[in-house]
Parts: sequence; C-alpha cells; structure tokens
Amino acid sequence: MKLMLKYLGKHWFLCLIDVLCVSGFVMTELGLPYLFAKMIDYGVLNHSTNTIFHYTKLMITVTIIGTILNLCLATVVSKITTTIIREIREDLFAKIQTFSHIEYEKIGTSSLITRLTNDAYQIMLFLNTILRIGVIAPVMFVFSLYLIVTTNVSLSAFVVISLPLLVLFVVIIGKKSEPLSTKQQGNLDGINKIMRENLSGIRVIRAFARENFEEDRFEEVNKEYQKSSKKLFLLMALNDPLFSALFYIVMSIILWVGAKQIAVGNLEIGNYMAIIEYIFHAMFSLMLFSTIFIMYPRANVSAKRILEVHKTNIELENNGELELNNQVQKIEFKNVSFKYPNHEQSILENISFEVNKGETIAFIGGTGSGKSSLLQLIPRMYDIQKGEIKINGHNITNYRLESLRQKMGYVPQKAILFDGTVSSNLRFGKEKATDEELWQALEIAQSKEFILEKEGKLEAKVSEGGTNFSGGQRQRLAIARALVRKPDIYLFDDSFSALDFKTDSKLRNALKEKVADESIMIIVAQRISTIMNADKIVVLDKGKIVGYGKHKDLLETCPIYLEIAKTQLAKEEL
Repeated sequence: MKLMLKYLGKHWFLCLIDVLCVSGFVMTELGLPYLFAKMIDYGVLNHSTNTIFHYTKLMITVTIIGTILNLCLATVVSKITTTIIREIREDLFAKIQTFSHIEYEKIGTSSLITRLTNDAYQIMLFLNTILRIGVIAPVMFVFSLYLIVTTNVSLSAFVVISLPLLVLFVVIIGKKSEPLSTKQQGNLDGINKIMRENLSGIRVIRAFARENFEEDRFEEVNKEYQKSSKKLFLLMALNDPLFSALFYIVMSIILWVGAKQIAVGNLEIGNYMAIIEYIFHAMFSLMLFSTIFIMYPRANVSAKRILEVHKTNIELENNGELELNNQVQKIEFKNVSFKYPNHEQSILENISFEVNKGETIAFIGGTGSGKSSLLQLIPRMYDIQKGEIKINGHNITNYRLESLRQKMGYVPQKAILFDGTVSSNLRFGKEKATDEELWQALEIAQSKEFILEKEGKLEAKVSEGGTNFSGGQRQRLAIARALVRKPDIYLFDDSFSALDFKTDSKLRNALKEKVADESIMIIVAQRISTIMNADKIVVLDKGKIVGYGKHKDLLETCPIYLEIAKTQLAKEEL
C-alpha cells in the first residue's frame, strides 16, 4: 500500500476532484429515492398532478447532474490510474537500468519482465477500483445509513447487525487469498521464463527435435499456474453468493417488519419505499467495498514485488567522482583476482599486464580460461575482489561509471542488434553521428557492400535481434557500431568468430590502418590468425597467465599456445 500511496500523493489535486465527484454523485444517487418518496406521499396519494410533475422535473434534473458527475469521475479516475501506472513502469525501468549483472541474475530476467508488465497491471486494476468503488462505497454507506436512521430507527438496526458478518467474510477471504496470489505470481514468472527460453532457443530445440520435451515443461508449469489460479478465483467467487445470501435475508426481514409498521400506521408508504432503496444502496455498497479487500492481497503482492526491485542494493558501486575526459593512454592490471558472486572458485588469479595507446593486446586460451570474464572487468560489468585495474594511473572505481564506459566500444561474443534500422543501430553509441561517419565505420567493418545491396541502405530494416542478417553480418554491424563511437578503448570479445578468414584478415588490416594508432585494442579470440600480429598476446589457462609475449616468442616459450597453433596453422606457419 505504501507504493500506491506514494504515487497517489503526487496527484493529490486529481484525487481531491475524485472525492468531490464521488460526493456529488452519491448525493444525487440517494436524492432520487428521497424525491420519489415525497412524490408518492404528497403527489400520488393526494392525486396532485402538479406535485407529481414538480418532483418528476427534480428527479430528471438530479439524474442529469448525477450522470455528468459520473462521467467526470470516470475521466478523473482513468487519468490518475494511467498516469500512475506509467510512472511506476518508468521508475521501475529506470531502476533496472542501474542493475549490474549480479542483480539481473539474482532476481531473474523473466521475473523482472513480469513485474514490469503484469504486476504493474494488477496495481492499475486495484487503483482503478479503489478510486471509484473504494471511494463511492463508504460514502454511499454512511449517507444511506444516516438516511435510514433519520427515517426509521428500528429498521436501521438490521443493517447494523449484519455488519460484523460482512466484515468476517472479508477478513477470511482476504487472508486466504494473499498466499495464493503470491504463488500465482511466482508461477507466472515460471511461465515467462520457459516461454522466453523457448523463443530464444527455438532453433536448438528444433534441431534436437525436443518440441515434445518443451511442451511437457510448459504444461507442468502451466498446470501449477492453473491450480493456484483456480483456488484463488474460487475463493474470490465465494464473495458474491455469500453477500447475496446475507443481503436477501436482511432485505426480507426489513420488508416484513416494514409492512407490519405500515399496517399499524407507523410508517408511510413513500418512506417505506425510500428506506428499501437506502438499504439496497447501503448493502450493495458494502458488497462492492468487499471487492476492494479481495483485490487488495493480489495488488499488495504485486506492489511488494515492485518494491523489492526498488529496494535491491546495487552491488556494483558507482561512487567515483573523476571524469575520464582525457585520451586513454594506458590500462594496467595489477595482481587482479576475480570470482563471480556466490561462487567459491576464482575465475581469474593474479593477473598482471599493461597496454598503451596504439597497442593491440590479445587474449587466447581454452574454454573456461577466463578470457571473456577478464574483458568484462574493464567496463566494470563486475568488480574484482583483489588487485587493481588502472586507467591513466587511476583505479577505474574512482571514475564515474558513465564517464568510464563512454571511452569504450564493446563488441560482445553474441552480436546484439536492436529492432529498428541499420542507422539507428549504428548510432546507438553516438546519436549525432553523420551518415558519412556511418559509411566510414561500415567500410572498415567490411559491411558497406552488403548494406548497399539492401533496400533503403542505411534505413534498411533490422528485425529484433538482427535475425534478418547472417551471423557474420551481425558481427560486422556490431563492430561498425563500436567504430562509429570512435572510442579510446576497443573491446572485442571473440567478435570475429563468425567471419571467414578472408573477411577477418581484411577487417583486421582496416582496423590497424584506420584506428589502431589512436586507441587501445583488446581482443579475445579463439583463432591464432586473428591475434598473431597483436603487439602483446596473453595466454590464459584456468584463470592464470601461462604465456605473455609476441606470437613467435610464444611458439617457443608457451606449450599451450604452441598446442593451439598446431591445431590451426600449417607447419610452414609455425
């Protein structure tokens, strides 16, 4: 509730209008039975046509006013709820953007998507209900009860007596629905997780003919969601029959007692009919109000899940104050050791090296040797546990994170392209890049030729994930995106693996000719041919440096490097 009150407080003026519209609507709604009673007692029973016509005009006027107020209420409520839900999603998305990989892994990508979509939607439904029914029902009940008491005290007692039973129903249903709502939302996270994995891995699933296995997985989690939802909906469905039974019992008693009072002359027919209307409004408003308490546990669960994201501590601290404004001249690793959070085994141990502007340093080693992990430490995707990483003589933690990353052009192992156009993807790192800069980057990345063949050229459509391009084309476009930025540090994480040897060679030569002298290039690769001309080569094995030097030196001094070379190069190249 704290989350919802926080956002409602921002729109206090609209909430005030909401209350005023509700008050006016309730007065018109209850005013109609009052006018109807007067019309019967003073008009119908006295056969006064003028009196009947007078009260008819008043009732029509009140009805029109009530309709206008109801429309105003609907407009204000929709404005408040849609604005608040937009703000909740924007704030939640902004918080998620501050997450490091640690927080993503802790909560889970699928769960974050559910919280941003379904949980926010549940809060919107609850707010929409509470701003209408939640405000109308109590006001309607108080005014109705007042009118019943002022009209006939004895009949009002039956309404008051029924209140404890109504409250008991609400409390029982509310307490039992909250754990079911929590379980239901958790099951929905599971559905999203399996669906996301299925869609992203559809080619692998089909290649291994595992469609039936995936269907079984989905069916299992879907059945769990069905079970929790079935229990929750059955519990919520009890609300209407229980309240209806109580309502008709109370109404029957009041009709019987009221009829007896009319028979002895203690109650007028008009007031009797008005009281029935008042009691109907009072009981019906209570029944409506009960839906708030039934919806609340579900909305409360969603609010807690959103608050959990907001309260998540960011383990990757961004307390640096230095701005990395000058050209990057040097990167140093000093006795760096690193392990992933919640893992006991170190990924990297006692890593030391340095690389200067204009130099290319490459990392090679077997699978799991720590190459990609090392590369991710430079833009601070993770923080190290021991040692120090310096840029221009300062520890990278002393730099403001945004300032540090602005100096880098990162190309990950899996080339990621976004839905849009070629130009929008290339300008991802530099929004104001000119078309000329884009073409230059495409030429260096050996992408110009196939982009010229595309309809629209720079404005050619890029589908989600870049699936309308081949693997090699995606890699080259990802490299071009980094080149457009013209960073001081290039981070290539096995970014040439999908390229044929000819394209790989041409691209490396273009990089060396056009950008190498003005930047630091750090390359992770599996191919010896990709890195053999690097100024420095670091050979990693099980997280440790086992070789350091140039290609020819390593062939003589590092057995692991020589073993890799033998599997990839011809004898005359060794």
